[in-house]
Amino acid sequence: MEEFDLLTEKMRGKVRFLYFHLMGEPFLHPDLPEFITLARDKGFIPVLTTNGTLLSRAKGVIEAKPHKIQISLHSHEGNGKDNPQQYIKEVMDFTVRAAEAGIVVVLRLWNQGGYDTQNDLLHELVAERFPRPWDERHYGWRVAKNVYLEYARMFEWPDNERKENTEKEAFCYALRNQFGVLVDGTVVPCCLDHAGDIPLGNLFEQQLDEIMASPRARAIYDGFTRHVAVEPLCRRCGYAAVIKKLLVRGKE
Repeated sequence: MEEFDLLTEKMRGKVRFLYFHLMGEPFLHPDLPEFITLARDKGFIPVLTTNGTLLSRAKGVIEAKPHKIQISLHSHEGNGKDNPQQYIKEVMDFTVRAAEAGIVVVLRLWNQGGYDTQNDLLHELVAERFPRPWDERHYGWRVAKNVYLEYARMFEWPDNERKENTEKEAFCYALRNQFGVLVDGTVVPCCLDHAGDIPLGNLFEQQLDEIMASPRARAIYDGFTRHVAVEPLCRRCGYAAVIKKLLVRGKE
């Protein structure tokens, strides 16, 4: 709690949305409700991203009132959930309680074009709790008040062992409207750098403005302004291709 208090104090007034998400599972932490409450008291808008496998054991999270909870339904395939019916039941029980408390819940299916063989089944299981018709949106549906079902294409996480992307042009919102802080205080450009391959500084030891003004951080920002990925990891990021397609679609 002392470390979280220090890190959030250094971001206070400079960060609006505080996402509990950088490859970790927030519901594993016993002090999560207290973290959420402290973040809200400091003026942040707390958002949780979870794989949804621990929701049945969650205590105090709904009462702490995060602004939004994003549940990655596609993650059940990689988290040992052989029984999607039981998994969805636990997710739906939690979702109903959270939505009734005024929390926005986004059910994610970010597996289009990949491991999406059970999506139809998942849709039907969601519909059993939230009957159709649903209000169609640009990237999914509003299935009930405060509850959304969202889809996106599957992408490959950045990895320095991967080949570089074939397209030379690249763009990312890293350091433009987001950055990440690892548990040891290391600041990274985005939520996909979970291993700290691009350390920009340490928020326990430095001020945020100092880190953002560092030569490496400025080079990343200026590079993406020119649609160039200057970091090797960024040139091996599958999500960059997704962003580029969205930008092209937006221009169309």
